[in-house]
Amino acid sequence: MSIKKAIFPGSFDPFTLGHSNIVFRSLALFDEVVIGIGNNSSKVRYFELNYMIAKIQEVFKNHPQVSVMAFEGLTADFAQSQNAKFLIRGLRNTTDFEYENTIAQANKYLWKELETVFLITDPLLASISSTLIRDIHKYKKDVNNFLPYQL
Repeated sequence: MSIKKAIFPGSFDPFTLGHSNIVFRSLALFDEVVIGIGNNSSKVRYFELNYMIAKIQEVFKNHPQVSVMAFEGLTADFAQSQNAKFLIRGLRNTTDFEYENTIAQANKYLWKELETVFLITDPLLASISSTLIRDIHKYKKDVNNFLPYQL
């Protein structure tokens, strides 16, 4: 029996309630889920990478089938290196779909065995974005209601 392993890639700067909802729902579809934090050395993160890894690991501490890893380079290459033939992506709206569809096609081109699975965001969480949370936090306002952990 083969293990169904998926990658949930993103910058997760920060990792939100919407992100955690997608991961928890993914556990009904996959045996293992790797939360892959893309590390782009040319971009400056708002929340430090190791801090975010620790916070995400805290959220899933009771779920050994979920792991968290940083990676550099192409998502398709990372998925292949992890022997994960599925990518998980959350969609909040049609704008997300247009963007994610293009990325999914590029990833399929890069590795023919890679399938992208789209999950529709829970309507109660659809307005949450990492960009919005960073902007609110930058002005010293409380963002903990949008996160599955406390800052």
